[in-house]
Amino acid sequence: MNILVFLGAIIIGLSLGLLGSGGSIITMPLLLYVVGEPEKLAIAESLLVVGSIASVGSLLLAKSKLINLRYIIWFGVPSMLGTYIGAWSAQFVSGLVQVLTFSVVMLVSSRMMLKSPIANAQPVASVQLLSISLVGVAVGVLAGFVGVGGGFLIVPALFLLARLSLQQATATSLVIIALQSFTGFFKYLYLLNQAQITINWPVVLSMILLGCAGVIVGSKLSSRIPQKRIKQLFALLLIALGLFILGHSIYALWLS
Repeated sequence: MNILVFLGAIIIGLSLGLLGSGGSIITMPLLLYVVGEPEKLAIAESLLVVGSIASVGSLLLAKSKLINLRYIIWFGVPSMLGTYIGAWSAQFVSGLVQVLTFSVVMLVSSRMMLKSPIANAQPVASVQLLSISLVGVAVGVLAGFVGVGGGFLIVPALFLLARLSLQQATATSLVIIALQSFTGFFKYLYLLNQAQITINWPVVLSMILLGCAGVIVGSKLSSRIPQKRIKQLFALLLIALGLFILGHSIYALWLS
């Protein structure tokens, strides 16, 4: 396996274990530009990889009592509906349009990380469950359309709207990412089967195993390493990747 894929898979796991987000932001570019998968296949495989790694991360935290079941129901279940809608709508646009949208998501994500809104903002005075569910649907639509776990949106939403602590939001985010990712993957799998496109199982399984090793390490280090510095470094990586993918996608659209 390519050394970049090897290192990238470990970074995916570390990101999910440390921050509860960021995994799919790296997964899709790896599959697209390093492995050389077609856009829609890369999106589907990204959802499977991230969902599997997030599942392992959430199991590691199951005994910590940080996972909030209430907001898995009020945020996670509606987000599954949104993910299905997003994955379903993807059949009406080209994979290139999805990748272009993905690059914008990367740049927005990096901006949010650099600003560190979670560290400075105060939670709202009351919890609006309907608002939380609507945000869950919106995050799910984005996740399903471009193949991201949405953790960079889920964690702030749980902190600001649900008034969870940062550790609780991060842990609960892993469960929601897994739910969203598997929902989106199975919808894409149906669409890929119709187009007679098969999953690259050797690459996907290798990335899952390496990513799981990363998430185990990341979850153990999450309370020992300052998250602010990690987010800043990760944001710089996202900016570089996002600008590359944006430029590449615009150039490809111009040629088409």
